[in-house]
Amino acid sequence: MKFWAFALGTSKMLDAGVKTKTSEELPFPYNKRTFCRYEPIERKIEHARVLIVNSLLRYESDMSETAFAELNGKVESRLRFERMVSGMACDNIAQNINRLVKQPKTLTVHFSELAEAAHDFAPDAIVMSGTYSDFDYYLPAHLSKFERFIKKTRIPVLAICGAHQLVGASFGAKLKTLDDLELSEKRNDRLVEYQYRFVKIVDRNDPIFEGIEDKSSGVWQDYTKEDDILRVWQNHGVQVDGVPHGFKLLATSYLCKNQMMVKRSDGQMIYCVQFHLEKSFEDWSKNPTRWEHPNESRDGRILFENFLKLALDNERSR
Repeated sequence: MKFWAFALGTSKMLDAGVKTKTSEELPFPYNKRTFCRYEPIERKIEHARVLIVNSLLRYESDMSETAFAELNGKVESRLRFERMVSGMACDNIAQNINRLVKQPKTLTVHFSELAEAAHDFAPDAIVMSGTYSDFDYYLPAHLSKFERFIKKTRIPVLAICGAHQLVGASFGAKLKTLDDLELSEKRNDRLVEYQYRFVKIVDRNDPIFEGIEDKSSGVWQDYTKEDDILRVWQNHGVQVDGVPHGFKLLATSYLCKNQMMVKRSDGQMIYCVQFHLEKSFEDWSKNPTRWEHPNESRDGRILFENFLKLALDNERSR
């Protein structure tokens, strides 16, 4: 079964409201096209067992004393919101898996249950959702349990947005706001990186970017092959400060330096992305017509698919 998506056209590619006239030279060679490429999306992966992890708060038992003190009577409304967000986030991850894998098997668990679920379900890969609250709102025992798991697991992991930060903190990195403040200094009204943004690949040799060197390949967009750029959905006000020991930086941006990193040592393969690559198929059910360019986060979809392929290769080589 095929699903159809389109690469972005000229008007979509000019991010942040850049305006041009037809008589003027456009800023990038790949923007000179006057058409959108018609792209078939096929399920190329035969099968995969994927453990989906809800990284948000669910119940009062997931929360710290700091959370109760600072939320000041708003605990239940916060938990309702986080449960709603977690449903959408995990569903987006599941949609990617279902539309990229012919025979997928998935299980969704809370991050506090990850160790037990990984043992029982024996997944080929783990994909972790984003978060909403700062981690000092989380029950310390849950964080300690996750840290023990993530430092020793040999199952390939893809950590998205807040989970990227959770993995970074577990390996000793500090977390800061985008304007370099301690998180407790500014809980609300933070500077945020939002909507589709460009990030710059700094190590195109990593296998997650397979095919980027092939100029004739139709997998990656021309702006990626020519200028090492990804266009991805952002929604965060926290960043990993630096790169934790054992990890390598893969992508960066002007506002958030650590946009993507990987750990490929000690028998581990952990990919962490600050952006929401799982957004790839979110709008398909909302915009079923193929003329509406529903698949704006095409780059994220390619990265997600490549991660699954690498995870399966890793499983076969163990």
